[in-house]
Amino acid sequence: MKIIRILYLFIIILIITSCGKDVVMDESLDVNDSGWNINDKLNISYTVTDTLSSYNFYINLRNTTDYKYSNFFFFINTTFPNGKIARDTLECMLANQEGKWFGKGNGKLKDNRILFKPHVLFPMKGTYKFTIEHGMRDLNIAGIKNIGLRIVKNKSN
Repeated sequence: MKIIRILYLFIIILIITSCGKDVVMDESLDVNDSGWNINDKLNISYTVTDTLSSYNFYINLRNTTDYKYSNFFFFINTTFPNGKIARDTLECMLANQEGKWFGKGNGKLKDNRILFKPHVLFPMKGTYKFTIEHGMRDLNIAGIKNIGLRIVKNKSN
């Protein structure tokens, strides 16, 4: 009986420690409760040491059901270690045409994880800075609670 308990405990520890080992960065930043102003920029940094592996980039976005649009536009500026900048424009669909929210969660909060860029190779080692700003027509957007970036190392590497 004791051996079964030890084996069971070992399996649980193995499962817990193996989960999420391919996630190299997962950071979300809160948006101001009064709304996300068009001049507010959110910054996330990540230091790259492995330029041989490929990664998938995801956007983490939490919105409330009070958000008045079905989509959300934003910009991500990537500053490379050498100072060069790349700019991406993204549209995230948060609800269907009937108004049903896509995100997970009960109540007023919906969590979305959206694949942004698959199979990315970092061209150089060093610190990358990601600056996120909203790209909606309204100057102040209410209903977006936080937004972030998740980087996952591909298992095929």
